[in-house]
Amino acid sequence: MNENALISQLFKSEYSKIIAVLCKLFGIKHIEIAEDITNETFLLANETWALKGIPENPSAWLYTVAKNKTKDYFKRQNVFTDKIIPELNQQNEAIEIDLDLSNQNIKDSQLQMIFTICNPINSPDAQVGLALRILCGFRIDEIASAFLSNKETINKRLFRAKEKLRSEQISIETFDETTITERLETVLSTLYLLFNEGYHSNSYSRTLRKEMCLEAMRLTYFLIENELTNRPNVNALMAIMCFHSSRFEARLNELGETILYDDQDRNLWNEELIEKGNYFLIESAIGQTVSKYHLEASIAYWHTTKIENPAKWDSILQLYNQLLQIEYSPITAMNRTYAFSKVYGDEKALIEAKKLALDDNHFYHTLLGKLNASHHVENALKHFEIALKLAKSENDVQTIKKHIIQLK
Repeated sequence: MNENALISQLFKSEYSKIIAVLCKLFGIKHIEIAEDITNETFLLANETWALKGIPENPSAWLYTVAKNKTKDYFKRQNVFTDKIIPELNQQNEAIEIDLDLSNQNIKDSQLQMIFTICNPINSPDAQVGLALRILCGFRIDEIASAFLSNKETINKRLFRAKEKLRSEQISIETFDETTITERLETVLSTLYLLFNEGYHSNSYSRTLRKEMCLEAMRLTYFLIENELTNRPNVNALMAIMCFHSSRFEARLNELGETILYDDQDRNLWNEELIEKGNYFLIESAIGQTVSKYHLEASIAYWHTTKIENPAKWDSILQLYNQLLQIEYSPITAMNRTYAFSKVYGDEKALIEAKKLALDDNHFYHTLLGKLNASHHVENALKHFEIALKLAKSENDVQTIKKHIIQLK
């Protein structure tokens, strides 16, 4: 592996560790300082390794540089002696800073950062953006691509989100069980959105962004590893991610175009991930509470069963009915209509679908096109043409065009 590929890989794996520890040291209101030191560390790695080669232990090299840069920063900036050190309850005098990058402190810092960043004072998009940047080490251009935006807009969004955390005096702290219980739902919502953004990517050129899904899974598993956050709904969310990820290789063809569920090659489904999904689904069954994640995990479980029979789709339909009672969502209602068609047929499903009236959603018109295809070809073509105009990604456009070609 050359130095550029290695640095890119390390940026994903080590960026969030270093910045979490630095943010814990400096405080969330000085997050830009933590970002600067972390970015300078990787920049130096890029320059040094290109000239001298890759060190024997690249991660340790990065940690050493980050420690040295932190010490230098404290020495250079007298303002920290005046402002930050008192906040850390230390004497207002020059001290030796030792950046603790031990495995335990990294884990503690990352957990604290997850709960700090996933704060409801910011919008869901802002939380996901911060999570991608700080917890997952995504570049600004990668985040911009994920949100169908540009770097300037994303920079402004992240700046406002950090300002909000600063103005509300949000601190990075060790959370007790009560606080974790209160905030866990927001954290799970952010990780859920992060996974979905990767699984149903809005990127112009990519329908599936595996790296975003894997980061969401990594952070969710991080919660499972901690006894304070290893809760049934966390396991249920992990089960969802495993089941959906098991169909990665079957979802796209060699051109990167979407393969719909009915047309997927079941032999390409990852049995190991399906087994892990089953494991986490069983782990989630502890207790009496049934969350939306439990129901979605059960729906995803049925989608990974290869046997096609009425009982399968009837079970999925009933689960969607329960899910809509817990939390209504137009997209969930639309997905339910697909399951409804499997149980009761396209004609009856059309009646259900028309009630949704999601006229500005290309997935909705694609669904109407499919439900009309067997009996009302003209109506099907009309809806596919509308879907074509509304679609944003090139992959969605190509998928819709194939439907149109098949009907003509």
